[in-house]
Amino acid sequence: MCEDYKWKEKGEFMTTKIAVLTGGGDCPGLNGAIKWVVKTALDPLLAEHRSMKFEVVGVREGWKGLVNVNPDDEDSKKRYIEPLDEEKVRTWDRYGGTNLGTSRTNPFNPKNDRSDIVIENIRKLGIDVVVAIGGEDTLGVAYKLYKRGIKTVGIPKTIDGDLVGTDYSLGYDSALNVITEEIDRLRTTAGSHNRIFVVETMGRHAGWLALQGGESSGAYIILIPEYPFELERVFDLLQVRKGREVQYSIVVVSEGACLKGEGEFCKDELLDDFGHRTLGGIAAFLSDQIQRNTGFESRYVILSHLQRGGVPSARDRLMARWFGIAAVDMIVSEDFGRMVSYSHGEITSVPMKEIINRIKTVDVDKYYDKERYNGKRTIL
Repeated sequence: MCEDYKWKEKGEFMTTKIAVLTGGGDCPGLNGAIKWVVKTALDPLLAEHRSMKFEVVGVREGWKGLVNVNPDDEDSKKRYIEPLDEEKVRTWDRYGGTNLGTSRTNPFNPKNDRSDIVIENIRKLGIDVVVAIGGEDTLGVAYKLYKRGIKTVGIPKTIDGDLVGTDYSLGYDSALNVITEEIDRLRTTAGSHNRIFVVETMGRHAGWLALQGGESSGAYIILIPEYPFELERVFDLLQVRKGREVQYSIVVVSEGACLKGEGEFCKDELLDDFGHRTLGGIAAFLSDQIQRNTGFESRYVILSHLQRGGVPSARDRLMARWFGIAAVDMIVSEDFGRMVSYSHGEITSVPMKEIINRIKTVDVDKYYDKERYNGKRTIL
């Protein structure tokens, strides 16, 4: 065992302090991952075989908590650092969101670098290992801290499904279920009124949610960021469908989709701490253009944060369990600077340096029909 963070004294092993945090957007599955980090770390039967002890705390509001906490002030520590035990987290996996809170704080923002503060606070709080649950931005911070000497382990989370290095990220299946269920509801009103419904999903640079949500719900047209579309082709496809005496259509569009030769639709020019603009507006634009150019009555629905809400699906509960357990296994085996991964049906891990500044996008040649603006109808 590595002597720099655990050692034996008078027959007892010193306690290793794990801090768990969630960063970026919330989603179902986060609470489950926290729960299983805690339960696995504190399990008395496992402790007998490890010859090591753990203490687990939760950091409130993600990296913001480690920026703002004052380790020398008890009220501040109560505000941002929460002791966790098996009884406290017993039912957490049943609920969506994150009981620890989250933020989009980037301690390494070059315009306001607070990384030294975070490192100092981690050391003053006696934290030995940080388990960060999040997407590319959150895990990018974890990797930079690792390079600065902080032991970190990552757990993948993003409803966009665009995190490289893993075949699954927490929250994706639950979000996909929401999209499917909401489109099922819209279909009845669309059919009753003979309307076109444009449904906007999340997905900044990757169209996985729009594509698979549209496929699973039987959408007629699916528009994704990876393949800029032409308005005239959308109009033509809708005219063809009307010619078949189908009086309504569902069009699913990712928030990051764009017209051929044009840029993304943004709500404003403001940037978050990681340099991202807030996307939105394409569904309203597309719905208006459809009605103006085809004469078909059209409405739009922006699913927005509904995709992040609600209870976790069975798959997200199961993956949260596996990821949480694996994170503690990695701490025991001292596999720091790595992210838990689900690859080819197996739980494994990958270096975090391999996932930052990269995204997993839809392979349009493999999965997308460029003529139909939909999922491919050939698989083998």
